Amino acid sequence: MSIETIAPIDNTAAEALTEQEIFASHEGGKLSITSTVPLANKRDLSIAYTPGVAQVSRAIHADPELAKTHTWAQRLVAVVSDGTAVLGLGNIGASASLPVMEGKSALFKAFGELDSIPLVLNTTDVDEIVETLVRLRPSFGAVNLEDVSAPRCFELEEKLIEALDCPVMHDDQHGTAVVVLAALTGAAKVTGRELEGLRVVVSGAGAAGIAVAEILLTAGIKDVVLLDSRGAISAERADIAADPASKKAQMAQRSNPRGITGGPGEALLGADVFVGVSSSKLDEEHLKLMNHSSIVFALSNPDPEVLPDVAARYAAVVATGRSDFPNQINNVLAFPGIFRGALDAGARRITPAMKLAAARAIAELAEDNLSADYIVPSPLDPRVAPAVTAAVAAAAAEGAV
Repeated sequence: MSIETIAPIDNTAAEALTEQEIFASHEGGKLSITSTVPLANKRDLSIAYTPGVAQVSRAIHADPELAKTHTWAQRLVAVVSDGTAVLGLGNIGASASLPVMEGKSALFKAFGELDSIPLVLNTTDVDEIVETLVRLRPSFGAVNLEDVSAPRCFELEEKLIEALDCPVMHDDQHGTAVVVLAALTGAAKVTGRELEGLRVVVSGAGAAGIAVAEILLTAGIKDVVLLDSRGAISAERADIAADPASKKAQMAQRSNPRGITGGPGEALLGADVFVGVSSSKLDEEHLKLMNHSSIVFALSNPDPEVLPDVAARYAAVVATGRSDFPNQINNVLAFPGIFRGALDAGARRITPAMKLAAARAIAELAEDNLSADYIVPSPLDPRVAPAVTAAVAAAAAEGAV
């Protein structure tokens, strides 16, 4: 396919992008491997490769723990996708997902100083993916699941956590949830509210929406209502009652304490917060139903559920997932430090306590300069990854996971 046949780029960003520069930057891929040791002469070769390397291999054979200190595996994150839910493009397949996974690996290096390798798999079978990663386990130290469709992503993450003795996290779920909680912590302070007393509506009951609802409930927010295409999630809904083992059914038992039924109009009446993590559009009329000085997070990319200038007519704080508007809620604030902290601590799991610690660390960095247009630090703020790393490592050590 030629560049000319690609759909046009949305040039609303502060610095308009051209297709030519985008394709040029991706040509040949965005990653490479470089050596950490010199390879300038025969002595260098003898140390890095044969015969010297044989001594290290023998030592690891005798003591497998040495692989953690004498290979890169312990510090290597596998970025894994099956290409079934890539950005807003949907199920585009493994090969088409690879540029995204390369980009994720580049972010790991730039923001977390972690090496990572993208692995895209030509299967959507959960058990096949688990088996593949179990067999590859000696080659990496953690797994970042990326762009796997719901509800399969829930089963895949759960099975991998049980099968592997290393940190596993589906970033589309938990990275999003961590950053939303961090941003909401700042927004609540800006609007003079207590976090625990917020009435929150989450639009989208897929991977991100359910994870966002879970972390908000874990953080102490009691009134969280989830919306999917059929309306509010509740235990009384026939489709949810018919599938009691589903994630939606589980969330129905924990959320929607006032038993709200209906759609956005009913859910947003008297709500303090709207969190959009779906492609559904938010009607301006529904914004009028929310409480005074409301908070609107329209996080769908590239097209927010409601444009910020429209939301700002009614909301005191507005955030999106885009870099060309204030208050960008972006996973890069979270995942490099979460994985770095887990690996620094030698953790086998990424726990709810570690995610809460990450959210608090991000929120604290914005406290001194909080405003309606600044509720989280910039993804480019160099303080973020070290702060998240330290907080996650401390939480891991405290929980001894």
